Amino acid sequence: MKKLKLYGFNNLTKSLSFNIYDICYARSPRERLDYIAYIDEQYNSARLTEILTNLTSMIGARVLNISGQDYEPQGASVTLLISDLSMIPAQGKTQVAHLDKSHVTVHTYPEYHPETSLATFRVDIDVATCGTISPLSTLDYLIGSFDSDIITMDYRVRGFTRSIDGKKVFNDLKINSIQNFISDETLEKYDAVDVNVYSANIFHTKMLLREIDLKNYLFNQNVDDLPPARRQEIEDSLRKEMTEIFNGRNIY
Repeated sequence: MKKLKLYGFNNLTKSLSFNIYDICYARSPRERLDYIAYIDEQYNSARLTEILTNLTSMIGARVLNISGQDYEPQGASVTLLISDLSMIPAQGKTQVAHLDKSHVTVHTYPEYHPETSLATFRVDIDVATCGTISPLSTLDYLIGSFDSDIITMDYRVRGFTRSIDGKKVFNDLKINSIQNFISDETLEKYDAVDVNVYSANIFHTKMLLREIDLKNYLFNQNVDDLPPARRQEIEDSLRKEMTEIFNGRNIY
């Protein structure tokens, strides 16, 4: 692809918010607590740091600083300060004007409702970059890094830079949908809906897993031990929960 010739440097600010939900069925309050403990350990701050570090490498950036925290009773957060490889500090000097605008954060929210048999694991990832970096190329990696039943994504470009002939450039990336940056193999697994505001360079996509394979949702249970009627009942409860989260409102 032909590169855009700019006057000076690219100072567009690009923000990606990536949010996933993973739903689980657990029979008893004890098993729901065990699930929360399990998922909390699986995605602790060390594991999240590994995922974000890989993401940073994929977009051609460098990690400058890492801050991670695990919480009681559950949850974790990680923040990475990053820089475009073309803006790496030299000989100990820091270029704050660029670096304070580029970061990656992740927060986890394991939770369950005491009156249902469903538990939910939510992950929020935010990537804010300035310059030539775009985080959209990492979407397949992010989706594959988690058991993603529902996914919501927001991408926004702010500010402007100038081309070499002086014209303002408000978006340096050809895009009409976030789905353009997700593989067909991944998209085939989901129903996807877009809500875009092209005039403001705001792009929103939400995705809902099409097929429920019950064995992937049972915690400490074997699907073969359940009678057909019970399997259908659990699948229905899972689908209702996923539908409400996907639509952002109470339906049932």
